[in-house]
Amino acid sequence: MSSSPARVFAALNAVRPPDQASPVLGRAVVVGGSVAGLLAARVLSDYAESVVIVDRDDLQATGARPGVPQGTQLHALLPGGFLQLEHLFPGFREQALAQGAIEAPPAARLNYLDNRPKVVVPDDADSLAGSRPLLEGLIRQQVLRLPNVKTITARATGLVIDGAVTTGVRYDAGVESGDLVVDAMGRSSRLSEWLEQAGWDRPVTQRMTVNLNYATALFRRPEAAPDRTVVMALHTPRMSSDVAGAAFFAIEDNRWMAMMAGYGDNRPGRTAEDFVRRLREQFPPEFGEVAGNDLLGDVQTYRHADSRRRNFHDLARFPARLVSVGDAVASFNPVYGQGMTAAALHAACLSTYLRSGPDLDVPARRFFALQKVVVDAAWSMSTSADLALPHVDGPYPRGYRFSSWVSRQIVAATVTDVATARRFNEVVSMREHPSALATPSVILGALRANRRAAR
Repeated sequence: MSSSPARVFAALNAVRPPDQASPVLGRAVVVGGSVAGLLAARVLSDYAESVVIVDRDDLQATGARPGVPQGTQLHALLPGGFLQLEHLFPGFREQALAQGAIEAPPAARLNYLDNRPKVVVPDDADSLAGSRPLLEGLIRQQVLRLPNVKTITARATGLVIDGAVTTGVRYDAGVESGDLVVDAMGRSSRLSEWLEQAGWDRPVTQRMTVNLNYATALFRRPEAAPDRTVVMALHTPRMSSDVAGAAFFAIEDNRWMAMMAGYGDNRPGRTAEDFVRRLREQFPPEFGEVAGNDLLGDVQTYRHADSRRRNFHDLARFPARLVSVGDAVASFNPVYGQGMTAAALHAACLSTYLRSGPDLDVPARRFFALQKVVVDAAWSMSTSADLALPHVDGPYPRGYRFSSWVSRQIVAATVTDVATARRFNEVVSMREHPSALATPSVILGALRANRRAAR
C-alpha cells in the first residue's frame, strides 16, 4: 500500500457516501444482520442494484435480537463511530435523540483512573448514550428503509463457488445468488470452515486470552437531564482490586445502565446485592448515587474468553467476490468499546474499495489491505492494554517492553497535560491512527508533563 497507515486511517474517517448511487454490481448478499452487516448493506446500497441480508433472526422485528447474546450489556459508541454513522445516515443524531438516546457532550462525560479523575480536559467530540437495541434498531430501520435492500430470514449454510469466483450463498431453503458476498456473521463466523470445505485455505486465527467477565444492571433514573451522562472508572492492577472497572450511562426510558467487569476467576456483580454493594463501596460517589435508585430487572452477565482476529489478508489464495467484515474478522476486549466503531470503519473500507471501480473477478486484496489498517489499529490498542493485565501472558509483540513504557508515560501525562490528553482522546476514540501517539513531540511532551507533575 503506497500510503502510510496513518494517512489511510485519516482517509477512511473522512469517507462519505457518493452524492449519487453508481452501481458497479447487480446483487450483493450480506450474511448476517449484525451492526457490521447492516453498515455493509448501507454502503452496498450505493454500489449494487439490490442488496439481500440473510439472517436467522427476523430483522423486521424490533427490540433485542436473539442472535446478539451480548445485546443486553452496556455498549459504547465512540466518537469516531458516531461520526461515521452521521456520514452514512445524515441526521442520525436527531433521530436517535427522538427515539430516546441521550446526548453525551464532552462536559457530560467523566473518566476515573483508580478512582481519581483521569484527564485534565475532556474529549472535544460529541457522542450519544443509549442501549444496544436502541442504536442497532435505529441503524436497522434506516437500512431496511432503503428501496433496494431486502431481508431473508434463514440460516446460511455455505458458499456457492464457481471456479475461483463466489457466486452466492446457500441457506436452509435454497440459494441466493450474488455478484458480491459479505460475511458479517460475527465472532462465530463459519466462513473459515466453508472455505476449507470448498478446498481453500482457512485464515490463521490469532487469539489473546483475556477471560473477561462482566455484568450489567438497569436502574431507574429520576433526573430527566443529568449533569453526567457517561461516567467510566478503570482500576489498574496496582489497586489490587478484583474489579477491573465499572461504568454507567444514561439511556432511554429514564434509566441508568451500569456495568462492572472482572478478569479470570473474578466475577463481580453476579447478584443484585453484590452489584449494588460494589458500586457504593469500590467506586467514586457518582456510582453510589446510581446504585441508590430502584434496580430494574435482573443483573445480566456475559463472558468474553478471548480477543481474536482472522487474517484473511494473509491468504495466498482467496475466492473473488467475497469479503468479511466486523467481528467476523476481528473482535476485541469489549471493555474498550471498539466494536461498533471498527464495524463502521470496515464499511468505509468497503465504500473506498467499491468506489475505485475494482475488477471483482480477482480477490478483493485492496479491500483487505484497507481493512488491515483498521484491524491493526484496534488490535494494537486493545491487546497492548490487555498485556498489562496480571493474568495475561502474551503473546508479546516485538519491542513490547519499550512500547509499554511509552504507553504508560503517555497515559500518565493525560492526567495533567492538555495537549497529550487531546491527542490520546483522538486515538482511543478511533479518529486518529495509534501512530499519532508515537511521534517524538508527543512522547517528549508526555515526559515533560510527568516531570512537572512529579515536582
